[in-house]
Amino acid sequence: MILVTGANGNVGKEVVEQLAAGSEPVRALLRDPAKAAFASNVEARTGDLARPESLAPALAGVRAIFLLGGHPDMPGVLDAIRRASLERVVLLSSRSVLIGDPSNAIVKMWLDSEAAVRDSGVAWTLLRPSGFASNALRWLPQLRVGNTVRAPFAQAKVASIDPADIAAVAVLALTKDDLAGQALALSGPEAQLPEQQVQILAKVLGRPLRFEAQPDDEALAELKKSAPPEFADAFYRFFIKGEFDDAVLLPTVRELTGRAPYGFEAWAKRNANAFQSGVAP
Repeated sequence: MILVTGANGNVGKEVVEQLAAGSEPVRALLRDPAKAAFASNVEARTGDLARPESLAPALAGVRAIFLLGGHPDMPGVLDAIRRASLERVVLLSSRSVLIGDPSNAIVKMWLDSEAAVRDSGVAWTLLRPSGFASNALRWLPQLRVGNTVRAPFAQAKVASIDPADIAAVAVLALTKDDLAGQALALSGPEAQLPEQQVQILAKVLGRPLRFEAQPDDEALAELKKSAPPEFADAFYRFFIKGEFDDAVLLPTVRELTGRAPYGFEAWAKRNANAFQSGVAP
């Protein structure tokens, strides 16, 4: 049995679906199992990574876990995993850890998550992806009311990765032994500016979309309204001060899966219904 945390998220959902399609016994961890919409061979269990004490029932009988990082008590989560005698942990982290600067709050969050996994005594694989193609779904509210996308960090290229590609690597790490002990940095096949992604969406959706760059000071003020100040500052340091280059292309997905990673256009075509309906998948 493999347990997938964040099973309703962009990556977790893909991991569940790919495991189930491969006939692997899979259990989805959800805060509310009533919201589960998976294949009939997928179990849904209640649990909350913010409350490690809630995890024991979902961990019972599990061999491996796909784990989201970034939770307040990651050592507590890993202690619950260790006590349940799991054989392996595949952690979804971020390649921002490669900066190695814990003064950046986001980097520190991922470094702490990775340290908890490494120190757990359970076999591990770390996944360090670039920014997700699915981050474009944050534009849905604007696209519901018009054809203009106004977004921050207009000059920051990102080698955005399709969550399906992250999931494909995760499935390999969950089901095979040869990726144990590895930290795998992942990227999509091309680095793009936000404006280029909007142009691709315009083509896919057949709409006259236009991009408008949000001024940096306005973007920072808006971020501080929706995220903790230290996280807003971290993004500002990444993409305005240039502390993190998320445009680097890596061959990892192709090397591990034997195929090229999906580009942003392929992701957009697969998710066109979300943009047409205005409802996130």
